[in-house]
Parts: sequence; C-alpha cells; structure tokens
Amino acid sequence: MSISGNTFIEKFESYCPQWLAEAGDPVGLHIGTLNKEIETVMVTLDVRPEVVTEAIEKKVDLIIAKHPPIFRPAKRLDIDEPQTKMYADLLKNDIAVFAAHTNLDIIENGLNDWFCELLGIHETTYLTKTHTVPYKKLAVFVPVEHAAEMRTALGQAGAGTQGDYRNTSYSMIGTGRFTPVDGANPTIGELNQEERVQEAKIEVIFPETLERQVISAMLAAHPYEEPAFDLYTIDNLKKDYGLGRVGELDSPVSLAQFVVLIKEKFSLEGLRLVADDEEKEIKRVAICGGSGEKFYKDALAKKADVYITGDVYYHTAHDMEAEGLAVIDPGHHIEELCMPELVKLFNQWKKDYNWNVTFIQSEINTNPFKFR
Repeated sequence: MSISGNTFIEKFESYCPQWLAEAGDPVGLHIGTLNKEIETVMVTLDVRPEVVTEAIEKKVDLIIAKHPPIFRPAKRLDIDEPQTKMYADLLKNDIAVFAAHTNLDIIENGLNDWFCELLGIHETTYLTKTHTVPYKKLAVFVPVEHAAEMRTALGQAGAGTQGDYRNTSYSMIGTGRFTPVDGANPTIGELNQEERVQEAKIEVIFPETLERQVISAMLAAHPYEEPAFDLYTIDNLKKDYGLGRVGELDSPVSLAQFVVLIKEKFSLEGLRLVADDEEKEIKRVAICGGSGEKFYKDALAKKADVYITGDVYYHTAHDMEAEGLAVIDPGHHIEELCMPELVKLFNQWKKDYNWNVTFIQSEINTNPFKFR
C-alpha cells in the first residue's frame, strides 16, 4: 500500500527520535511537507545542488539526510546563489527534506554502531553520555481471552524491552468485577447487573519516552470502553544514551595494521594519523563519526588505545599527541555509511508493513576533499 510522508516519519521517529539530538541540532523537517503520499524516498549524507538535481531526475518525494541542509539560517532568498536556488528547486518540485543528525549518531543500531560492525569492534558502550531516560511500568487488566492480543500490541509499541530481551511481560490471573450503569455500552455483561470476569493483569516496562504510543496501543487493543490500568515510574531502572562508541577488537593489531583496515573498509585514498608509534598495539577502540575531537578526553578516560574521528583541529592534535592518544582522522565523509544501512532498514519496514514505496540512496559523491 502507498503511505503518507507522515506515516513514514512516524515510524522513522519511533526508531530515531528527535529528542535524542544534541541541543541546538536542527533535526527534523527542513523543507516541504509530509502531508502527501510518497512513492520514492532517497537517502543522502548531504543535501547539495547536485543531489537535488539527482532527486528531481529520479522523481523523489522525500529526502532523508544525515546533515541538516539549513544548518545555519539563510539570510537572503537570492536564487542566483546556488545554495538558495537549491531550496527553491526542492520546493518547486515538491521534494520534502527531513534530517536526522546527532540523533542518528546516538541511537542504538545507529551510525556509530554500524561503524563498529564494519570494523569488528565488539562489547561496545557509549563514549560520551548525553541522555538518561527513566522507565515506567504499565499494569493493564484485560479478559484472559484477549491477553495474547494485548501482549502483542504492547510489544509492537516498544514495551517489554529489557537489556538484550524483547517482549518481556508478567501476567497474573484474577477476577474483575464491575456493574454497567445507564449510559454504558459494555463489551461483557448487562446494564445494572454485577459482572465477574476472569482477567489477566499484564505488566510491561518501557522508557518514558514511549508512554504515549504504549498507552495508545493498549487502548486500541483493549475490548472494554473503560479499560482499567495502572502506570508507575520505576526508580530502579533507567536507560542511558550517548555519542560515540568504545569497544574491543577480537585480537590486538598494530596501529599500522589498523590504519590499513580502516582505509580498506571506508575505501579511503588517505587519512590523517596522530601517533608517535605506529607499531603500538591496538585492542580497545573509541570511535565517533563526524567532528568528535572534543570528546577525545572521554576516549582517554575509557582507556581507548586509539580514537577514530573526523575534522581534528591542528592544535587539538597537539594536545592529543601530548597525552599519548593515537588518533585516526578518516574524514567526515565516512558517515556516508548511513546511506546503505538506512536503505536496508527502510526496506525491512517496507516488507513488514507492506508499503508500496521505493527506497534508494544518492549516487552523488559529496566529499569536497580529494587526495593528490
């Protein structure tokens, strides 16, 4: 079935919510509208004039971009300027642009995790904590014959995720009592007569950020017009999120060997290296896509042997060197890994929800740097 832009973005934001982005990061809808049917969605790292030309030629309805196209406010709308003309071309051709930036870096199964998978980095944790989210518990009472359906609905809404486990819940069977009075439209029972029903009490936990969708799913799946449920905040369970990742290689390698691996995996002609000893043994690796130089002290604190990040500033490189941290700067453009990974994820959703949408990745190389 065809879907609206709003339907797709609602699913996308359940995976990569805007609230996870760093303060001041202009994520979300930048150009156009989501109130339309979409047939073709293109994923890109950057929104550049040549990428917009590609989108027009391929009749794209929605662009999902890693880098927000309007990172700084436009001061003039002079379409003789290529960047501003790009905005006008997007509007003229009804192409919406939606950006997921640092939230895609922070989210689990996001860009930094994909980097780790590519490089064989395991047992990972975040490099720099950014958010802490409390958990809540929902206890809902439902007729036992509807219990399985309710558990499924709650799981699909994201409830019941606990560590490496999914769809966790607890059930207890008891007797529910109620008397429908005038004005009621009971699913079970008669007006003004006490009713007793064998009910299951189903308990699930979830991050408080999912409260709205979990409660909505519970109400939609419940057979009663007046569902009974309890909602608690849990004091002993919280979920932390963070930028970057730190983890372990399967076995130690020399820094020189690791540099060769990175160039191979990211198809790089060259990279920048900060290190006194290229034969240094590497086992524990920190990585942060984009411009993550300011987090290098976190890499030191987490006892990383090497830190991989882009756009390292000259004087910061001196500080890194003085503190004995080996640093590999493969450039900012390695974030293009988000394109095939997001398309793969979107195609899985397409299969799961029977969407009639085509997902493609941009074929334009937006890296402004060349090695000679």
